[in-house]
Amino acid sequence: MPRTVILGVIGSDAHVVGITILEQALSAAGFEVENLGVQTSQAEFVDAAKSHDAEAVLVSSLYGHARQDCEGFHDRLTEAGLDVLTYVGGNLAVGQDDFETTRETFREMGFDRVFDAETDPEEAIATLRRDLNVTTTEGERVRVDS
Repeated sequence: MPRTVILGVIGSDAHVVGITILEQALSAAGFEVENLGVQTSQAEFVDAAKSHDAEAVLVSSLYGHARQDCEGFHDRLTEAGLDVLTYVGGNLAVGQDDFETTRETFREMGFDRVFDAETDPEEAIATLRRDLNVTTTEGERVRVDS
């Protein structure tokens, strides 16, 4: 049974190319993807994660204002009773010079994984598989109990 992930671009950001590529790569890797598109509110991410019983929420932002757009996001997830992995990626900060500082900021905000705009989709997918304890064997997705 495919694992469900929620994907979208948060806030006022209208950059669609990255999530389109990621949606195709995740689908090809065997994930069930609910792509919320661009200019997605926190509430829409939370509602979709709940209604689709998602295991992960992947937030994209390329216009540099992700910190403002993601402020309080994990509080909303908690209030909804959701325990999902959360990933954020893209060009997350205007004038981003030191990505490690940006990564730490988003980790402190509660994100499990933080990726820069140069991250290959396959790297994110491999990380997602590890985080969900998923392996691919003979074309079938099998959950490995730890």
